[in-house]
Amino acid sequence: MEARLDITPEEGWPRDPFDYVISSRDRDIGALVADALGRDRVQLAFQPVMTASIPQRTAFHEAFIRLLDGQGRILPARSFITQIEDTATGRDIDCASLGLGLDMLSLHPRLRLAINMSARSIGDGKWRHILQDRLGASPDIGPRLILEITEASTMLLPEIVTRFMGEMQPRGVCFSLDDFGAGLIAFRHLRDFLFDMVKIDSIFVRGIDTSADNQALVTALVNVARQFDMLTIAEGVETEGEADFLRKIGVDCLQGYLFGIPKATL
Repeated sequence: MEARLDITPEEGWPRDPFDYVISSRDRDIGALVADALGRDRVQLAFQPVMTASIPQRTAFHEAFIRLLDGQGRILPARSFITQIEDTATGRDIDCASLGLGLDMLSLHPRLRLAINMSARSIGDGKWRHILQDRLGASPDIGPRLILEITEASTMLLPEIVTRFMGEMQPRGVCFSLDDFGAGLIAFRHLRDFLFDMVKIDSIFVRGIDTSADNQALVTALVNVARQFDMLTIAEGVETEGEADFLRKIGVDCLQGYLFGIPKATL
């Protein structure tokens, strides 16, 4: 879940910065993203993931990819990722995100960082080269790296994902399953993967302190994760009421605007 970064528009212009750029430049999304990548107008934003226990502490951060247009306006991933995630440009985005994230892990020896990836990138030579080279040069990075994959992406290439996890596990790399409960993985398939943690989708977290349906669903998801020895992270937490209920049912970590928006600095 990410912040909406509106601009103050001229009369008639859309408020979303991505729509503004598309309207003013009249180019397609793929070309816009490729141009930003080619000109190295890429950065990461970091959101803390907190332990649910009291007192709280930061367990790790999640990195979100951001592109900048020619005027320095920020284009969050939600504005373009669905249009390019299955294309070669999507692989380039994953490469940029991985490279920048590994740079941050090198610069900050105490940092633990979750980096989003697509299952398709496992077969991408450039992406694998970045990962293998950096892990080989700096073995201490592996135990501080969390690779986050959505349920939908995982089920596109389940055998490849499972094999890749087996290769990375001896290097200490952790894996996080995003959108848990909202995707395609049947619970019986969880045993085939090597996920260390699951992120409970924000659609189930929103208003959980007052929604009996969400309470039942999330409690069931937490129990399933516990059965498979996986940590649970609730994303999209925005109120103290939500946080209190999630603590009560045993969620391990909390993430959301209640604890901080994604920022360019740690």
